[in-house]
Formats: sequence, C-alpha cells, structure tokens
Amino acid sequence: MLGLLKLLKERQSTRTPFDPGRPVANKDLRQILEAGRWAPTPHNMQNFEIIVVDDKMLLESLGKIKYPISHSFIEENYQNLSFSEEELLIKKAGLLGTFFPPALRTLGVKMDEATYEEVRSLWGRAIQTGPVLGVVVYNPKRRAPDSEGDFLGIIGLGCVLENMWLMAHSLGISLQVMSILNREPAEKEVKRVLDIPEYLKIAFGFRLGYVLPTPAKYLRVRRGIEDFTHHNRFGNKSLD
Repeated sequence: MLGLLKLLKERQSTRTPFDPGRPVANKDLRQILEAGRWAPTPHNMQNFEIIVVDDKMLLESLGKIKYPISHSFIEENYQNLSFSEEELLIKKAGLLGTFFPPALRTLGVKMDEATYEEVRSLWGRAIQTGPVLGVVVYNPKRRAPDSEGDFLGIIGLGCVLENMWLMAHSLGISLQVMSILNREPAEKEVKRVLDIPEYLKIAFGFRLGYVLPTPAKYLRVRRGIEDFTHHNRFGNKSLD
C-alpha cells in the first residue's frame, strides 16, 4: 500500500471512460467497503447504506435516466474553471475548463434540448460502461445531536466517501463521484430502479473501475499551507 501522504496527493477524480470488460474483483470491492465501514461518523451513528450495482441491465436502466442540469450549476461551475494552466496555477483552486464539454464551459451558451441531451448522454454512458456503481443513501430523520441541517452527519458521509476513495486508489482502482443521482426528478427514478425505500435520501453515487485508455497526466493544484492556515489569531499567517 502506498504511503499515506503519497496516497492523499495522488488521489483524484477520474472523468475518463472505464473499461467495461474489466470487472472490480469482489475481494477489492470488499476492501473498499471495509474502509468505508470504519469511517468516523457523529456519535458513531453510521447513518448510511450502500447499494452496490454491477448488474449490467440495472446500469443500463440507470444510464437512461434524464439527469437534470440547472442553470445555477452551469453558472457556478463556470466560476470555478480556468482556461489555461497558467490561470489555474495563479488561482490554486478549481479545474481546467477542458474537463467539461463546451456547453458547460461557455458562459451564456444557449442550452437547447440537443445540448442538454449531449451532456446527459455523457453522464449516462459513464454509468452504463463502468463495471460498478455505488449509491450511498441515508435517513434524513436521523439527525446528529444538536446539528442544524445535520451538518455533522453530512461530514460523516464525506468521511465514508474519502475512506473508500483512498482504499480504491491504493488498489489501483479509479473512482468518480456521481452527484447527479440525488437531484429530483432523477432521484425518484433511481430509487424506483433500485428499490430504495422512500424514507431514505440519496447522498451521492460513485463509479468504480479501471480507466480506458490510460489518461494523460494533468495539472493539479492546491493552495499552500500558508494560504489557509492562521496561527493563534485569524490573519496571522506565520507558523514560525
């Protein structure tokens, strides 16, 4: 297994196609789920269930669902894009615009039905061609004690995801978060296809697999420690 810091630095979201002919071994899948099992959750509530989908007919059905694309997503996504590596290095945050189709990286573009279908088809193919899709659900009525909006519970779900992500990467398996599954009316359809009880809410989905072909390396950025750390008082940037 890779050293922890090296593992953290190398982990990334994989937006390229997965090899549909290369399944994720059951022993590896169980290790990924085991990592998620030991994630910290508030008061050890463990308020999550995970549906593992590898049935090709189910993946085909999930891929055919029309996932919504909001104008606010397009606008807010655009604000986090850079259009050159030089710009990305200056910002130290966000993504290169080349990760997204033209409709999602061009502000003010008219999203006609054909454009919507083009973007939806990208998500649909990603779901259909990946060997495994995980769907993480939780009970929104089980709030962490005195946590407005269940903020602590949502943090716990993030810890579950991070644990699984790091384990997958350590095994050479790629992962991409699929946040589109929990948006209405798509969430209702996903629940119907997978027999998910109405009282549960989808937190997020994630696909697992092996990239095809091997993607080229791309620039990844992070703010420096001194950019986000304050010593004793806000605004005091020195740790020396």
